[in-house]
Amino acid sequence: MLLIEKKVILVHGYNKNQKDMISLKNNLEKLGYSGTLVTLPLTFKKIEYCTSLFKEKVEKIISNLDKNEKISLIGHSTGGLIIRHFLSTTEHLSKIDRAVLIATPNHGSYLAALAARLSTTFIKIFKTLDSLHPNKIHRLKLKNIATVEIGAIAGNKNNLILGKLLQEENDGRVQVSSVKYHGLKDFIILPYGHKEIHHQFKTAELVDSFLRNGKFKED
Repeated sequence: MLLIEKKVILVHGYNKNQKDMISLKNNLEKLGYSGTLVTLPLTFKKIEYCTSLFKEKVEKIISNLDKNEKISLIGHSTGGLIIRHFLSTTEHLSKIDRAVLIATPNHGSYLAALAARLSTTFIKIFKTLDSLHPNKIHRLKLKNIATVEIGAIAGNKNNLILGKLLQEENDGRVQVSSVKYHGLKDFIILPYGHKEIHHQFKTAELVDSFLRNGKFKED
């Protein structure tokens, strides 16, 4: 019997592009998925603008799906907020299966708040970082969508210099407490840092488990 590949869209994080998601795409393809990469201006543009671009890309993909086919979404870091903002505004929820957020600052970034205190000019230039300020996340009006199950994976290996500025458990960029939020279908912590977590095959295996079963499972 011919196995049909499950389709996924992968969204990169702050100051990155689609190349940063290639390893996760390749790992998921080994597990039976067909991945699509996107590049968004997640450095100098606000999250709302980036979501509008993402929406155009997703709707084009959706238009080519079979009648009963759905697509899943996977985002690393700020890419996860793009996914949540998209789900909160799209009219095509019926075509979305599940979503996984990896190291996503769902409650905002303490480092973004620190950058704002140090230099208002800096965040005026790096508008995505300004959008990540904990006091501004609420402006995205993120909703908990009952029809789309979302799982989140956090890392707790603080192996980056900026992570030393964070007092709570973190992955070197994002605090674990910022990744977890009420409304998640499942949540898990892995011993990886922010820049490596989405490149690990273990992460891909857990993404696969959630997309297929709605829950993470460990060996």
